[in-house]
Amino acid sequence: MTENIAANASHRIPPASKLVTLVGDYGTADFKLHRGGVLQEVVVAYESWGSLSDNHDNVILVFGGLSPSAHAASSPEDPSRGWWEFMIGPGKPIDTDRFYVVCVNSFGSCFGSTNPSSINPETGKAYGLDFPDVSIEDIAKSAHHALQDLGIDHLHAVVGGSMGGMSSLAYALMYPDEVDHLISISAAARALPFTIAVRSLQREIIRCDPGFKNGQYDADEEPTHGMMLARKLGLMSYRASEEWHQRFNRARISPDRKSDERFGIEFEVESYLDYNAKKFVRTFDANSYLYLSRAMDLFDVAEHGGSVNAGLAKIQAKSSLIIGVETDILFPVQQQEELAEGIQRAGRKAEYIQLNSINGHDSFLVDEAHFGPVVRNFFDQT
Repeated sequence: MTENIAANASHRIPPASKLVTLVGDYGTADFKLHRGGVLQEVVVAYESWGSLSDNHDNVILVFGGLSPSAHAASSPEDPSRGWWEFMIGPGKPIDTDRFYVVCVNSFGSCFGSTNPSSINPETGKAYGLDFPDVSIEDIAKSAHHALQDLGIDHLHAVVGGSMGGMSSLAYALMYPDEVDHLISISAAARALPFTIAVRSLQREIIRCDPGFKNGQYDADEEPTHGMMLARKLGLMSYRASEEWHQRFNRARISPDRKSDERFGIEFEVESYLDYNAKKFVRTFDANSYLYLSRAMDLFDVAEHGGSVNAGLAKIQAKSSLIIGVETDILFPVQQQEELAEGIQRAGRKAEYIQLNSINGHDSFLVDEAHFGPVVRNFFDQT
């Protein structure tokens, strides 16, 4: 059942997003989750661009990273800039003159899809930490069910970066007969210890905020201090050292922007982190951050076959494009090479492209010059 957003108002849900309410697994009463637990119903928020072909063979599914909504590109319903504006639209690399593009808000995220701040029908209150564990597989499964509700049972391609890349991999190996092409950007078959450590520290910082209240905080009293610190740590890991140097060097803020606070902000780089962290905590939910962060740590393609290569062998896409970035410290290039080589080893076509972008892990969100031509060329060939 598809609903306009007006019927499910929320300050976090973009105005162009629509909701699909899933009744369960293929008509059953409950939605079963990958790591245990069931939900009576699951809602998935999505946005779409372009026109669906008569035989429904031009669909591209886009998964976002940990923090984006489904608003990947602007539209008449919401002309504000989307998080992948340079990539999706008429004549753009993911060309909405050719393709019907659907972007889902991940299960567990706070921008319309079912998440820890959703109401538990058994208690009438928000789930909080009573929400079941979220997995990357649940994100893929909920998107799959939502597409079925929309009458779509086959994809020209599934595309994603970072957590979205993991979700794309999960979708392609869980529903191998339904995906023609795959693009995975700055993702991995499983997280490395360094990446797990960074996200673990972010979660601990949030949980140490007195306002966290074991996940039972009020909507207007969220653990903003912990969220700000966690976001600052995240921002430091998303970008490369050389970019920080070129953008800020040792520039100081102007005297009129200084406060009287002891050890307050002195440098422009500090100001940048503070500004972006404050902007983030106004939009994102702390519990969603914890659940999705942990989902990335727990994801392991090896669980789908006994080894990474066995799991990747389940991907039956006609062609795959794996993109890595030399300056990415969260998902380094050897992990992208592992994905491409694993798919190739199974006898499938996979191209690995390594980009020399200065923007680190977040390159796919900001570096149009490098990413646009690569994605455009891939879809021109398909």
